[in-house]
Amino acid sequence: MQLDTVIFDMDGLLINSEPLWEEAGSELLAQYGKKLTSAQYETSTGLRTKEWLEHWFNHFRIPHHTIEDAEIAIINGVIEKIKTSGKALPGVHYILEYFKAKKFKIGLATSSPLRMADIVIDKLQIRPHLQVITSAEHLPFGKPHPQVYMDCGAALGSHPYQVVCFEDSFNGMIAAKAAKMKCVVVPSQNQVNSKIWGAADLKISSLQNFNDLLLMQF
Repeated sequence: MQLDTVIFDMDGLLINSEPLWEEAGSELLAQYGKKLTSAQYETSTGLRTKEWLEHWFNHFRIPHHTIEDAEIAIINGVIEKIKTSGKALPGVHYILEYFKAKKFKIGLATSSPLRMADIVIDKLQIRPHLQVITSAEHLPFGKPHPQVYMDCGAALGSHPYQVVCFEDSFNGMIAAKAAKMKCVVVPSQNQVNSKIWGAADLKISSLQNFNDLLLMQF
């Protein structure tokens, strides 16, 4: 089947929000006297906030009865950080215009809550490009489970074999591949040379580096 659909992740791919998530998560854990290294944080990117908290609360043996309040605190904190310092990552408008010119259907599949996605989309002024926006917020499982990608593809009316996804996280890559879709990864600079991207169909250093030659490889 010929590709005619593209689905983008959001955090760390379209907007520079991963440092903001890391900052908010570190502030939360500091309240319990715990500290994450950047390497530890990177292993949990792509997870939903509650799953991220459960993972690290288990790791640090923090009682789980405070997770609900902690989840609200982190999400609200990141939203405020995005409003004040969130910026588009290189190539965002280029890649959206590129696929629009190709007459691709365009969707977004994020682990973040829809209210956060709305803030990011409007801040980056990209809403006119997106035909479908899906969130794993209320799904039984988030990434690396493929459901959020499957839902987005179905809403766009596309077979998985017609879809290429763009991701920046390991968990997101696994979700896209489990949905039987192609996956282009755009890792953060300190993860570019990691061996974890073996399942990706293509790895690039920036969205602005994608072109016709690379598209023809699929």
